[in-house]
Amino acid sequence: MRRPVTGEVHVHYGQIYVESDRDGVNPGLNEAFAGQRGGLCGAAVPGVLWLITGLHTGNVGFVVEVHDEEPPLDPAWEDVVEVPFRPVSDRTRLVQWAGEAAWDLDLERTAYRVRYCAQGMDAGGKRDTRLPEEPQVDRYLLQFWPAPPLADQVIRQTSKRAAYWHRFARELPPPPTPEQRAETERLARQADERADEERRLHYEQWQWGGRLPSEALRGVGGNVRGLLRFDSDLVHKLDAAGSEVQRAVALLAARRACEAAGLTGISWVTQALTALTQRRPLPSPFDDTARMWQALRSDPHVPSRSVSRAVPPQRPPYRPATPPAATGPVRLAAGGGGHRRRGVGKGLNALVPPAPAGYRPTPVRSEARAEAVVHISGTATGAERISQPHFALPAVLAAAEPDPLKAALDSVWHAVNTYGERYPELLEEIRSACADRAEE
Repeated sequence: MRRPVTGEVHVHYGQIYVESDRDGVNPGLNEAFAGQRGGLCGAAVPGVLWLITGLHTGNVGFVVEVHDEEPPLDPAWEDVVEVPFRPVSDRTRLVQWAGEAAWDLDLERTAYRVRYCAQGMDAGGKRDTRLPEEPQVDRYLLQFWPAPPLADQVIRQTSKRAAYWHRFARELPPPPTPEQRAETERLARQADERADEERRLHYEQWQWGGRLPSEALRGVGGNVRGLLRFDSDLVHKLDAAGSEVQRAVALLAARRACEAAGLTGISWVTQALTALTQRRPLPSPFDDTARMWQALRSDPHVPSRSVSRAVPPQRPPYRPATPPAATGPVRLAAGGGGHRRRGVGKGLNALVPPAPAGYRPTPVRSEARAEAVVHISGTATGAERISQPHFALPAVLAAAEPDPLKAALDSVWHAVNTYGERYPELLEEIRSACADRAEE
């Protein structure tokens, strides 16, 4: 025989546990005792024992013994129950409430009979809380020995406290069948997946200015996310517009970018804008980006213009959605409950500390509702300046994109950067053009 635990342990809410699940999954009170005759040692869930004490909070005498065979029962124990137990991992521990302390029991993964013995439960319940300087009022013995699984039994009942808990266990509904447990786990997984998807969509909605993007916007690529920071409402308007409006916006953005950069007097740039208007392929040097940049560098008529960079307005930080209030019943042990870790996807109920008498929880309403964010102004910061011609030419290239939505978004993005700190003027004209075209 060996004693992995001896002396005193701390209990809270009249509870202490034996755990062997590596994930820390623990049942709710009702689940732990469902289908049992005895209410002092809950063994209905594999790999877990839920142990009840008389004392609500404080230290109790506690000994754990591991035997090779069934030990004799000492008549000094007032309340005694026996249950079956089999560890579900190689590590089994005695664990205090909320995992505040734990003791390894070094049990093999085999079937055990467990005897839980109590003395002084009524005195412990009457004391309720034991301070460090006060004498011990109740004590407990937990014994393990190898044995085939048999139903739980109440071996001895003396205290009123034990009688209450036995009655509690016998009045519980029957435990779930394996099929019901599997269905519970499936539903829990589905709920977790739905919650993950809702969180993802909530964040995506914030990223896209308060509304979810269409599939076209999700897949358009290019500089759409950059333009979102300047005017998310315009991005969605361009998405909703037809291809004719999108092409018109792309041409307008390219023209305005070239005007702002002083390039409309350059013949090869003018020829490219004319080709865009006539929806023809862009002429040389726009048919090769290397030649285009070479032409920009070598043409003496290209003005040297720069502007303070365009700075998008700041936006409020992302705030995760407020989770909805729990709608299921809160399971509490009579006279106290315990806060237990919940197994994700296991469909197991968590306990919370007991509420004050007369307390009724107020439902929590989710106020997380994103609004559309329309950016119409910005302020340039610092002395950083950018070359306008170097942003204007990519606007021309973007306007020739085969995809009209991508052409509109990218050309506006490059034009915004060409305008620099004056970009609100451009966006106002683009919005007006969209509205006018939509009315035609």
